[in-house]
Amino acid sequence: MARIRTIKPEAFISESLAAVSVHAERTFFGLLTQADDHGRFRDQTAVIAGALWSLRPEHGPLEVEDDLNQLDSADLICRYEGNDGKRYLHIVAWARHQKINRPSGSRCPACPHHQGSRPTESAMPVHAVLREPAVATHGGDSEGSRERHEPSMNREIAGQQRFSEPSPQPQEDDVRAQRPDLGPRILDLGSPPVGSASAPAPHAIAGSVSAKDLVGEHVASCEHRPPSDVLGRLGKVVGKLLGEGVTPDHIRAGLDRMRAKCLSVQLLPDLVNEAMNAPRGAAAPHRAWTNPAPADVEAAYGGQL
Repeated sequence: MARIRTIKPEAFISESLAAVSVHAERTFFGLLTQADDHGRFRDQTAVIAGALWSLRPEHGPLEVEDDLNQLDSADLICRYEGNDGKRYLHIVAWARHQKINRPSGSRCPACPHHQGSRPTESAMPVHAVLREPAVATHGGDSEGSRERHEPSMNREIAGQQRFSEPSPQPQEDDVRAQRPDLGPRILDLGSPPVGSASAPAPHAIAGSVSAKDLVGEHVASCEHRPPSDVLGRLGKVVGKLLGEGVTPDHIRAGLDRMRAKCLSVQLLPDLVNEAMNAPRGAAAPHRAWTNPAPADVEAAYGGQL
């Protein structure tokens, strides 16, 4: 994968680059963008020609091979063979001109002429660990004692046994003892929250019946399904009533009145209030007087006739 690299202004007055042709110089600048973070790349003239000279068909693999030979003769690159039998190349002055902040691993073996066999792509950086000096006692102290108290620099590679002990993780019971269980952070609409510390859902105040259940009962009792807009407004009004602590039975009574009289959803709170606060001692509804049957005349008038 091509990368963004740095070209210094001194490159255009370099005597080494001046010793090669302009085409070889352009190939060299292109190799800077193709090489990995250690300055290595596969020595394949056809691949390099396709990556750097794809819009210049007159400069093909044969011309790129001549460019690489010129760069190798000028000690600008080093062409070598890896242990796998494949050909590789390495930009000689890579470490002096390219500063990589976080170099990634290399799939190419190290150059045996300039990099040796050191595993630069997989070795971990060595850090110096500063140990705490021991507290010296007052008074005279021997030479050996002072050496033991002096801080020492010990080079250790990260991941040794003394750092391998995992940090203690809090147990689930400890976490629950420290703070209340608020239950899951994501809840489905209409489902009650888990945990006693959570705020109760609106329908939890009125029992286990939700607004969706009451609206479903209302739809089932209708001859035809009401429009979606009406059901949406009805669900909001019923949910608000449940949130205020109105029992589902009172809401059902209001829904029955609304359905029987074909009233608007906005009047549902008034109908529920009528069901909740109807006078207990209300008189029975008026019934029109009808003459009793002939057999019941004596019972109806008490023998007054």
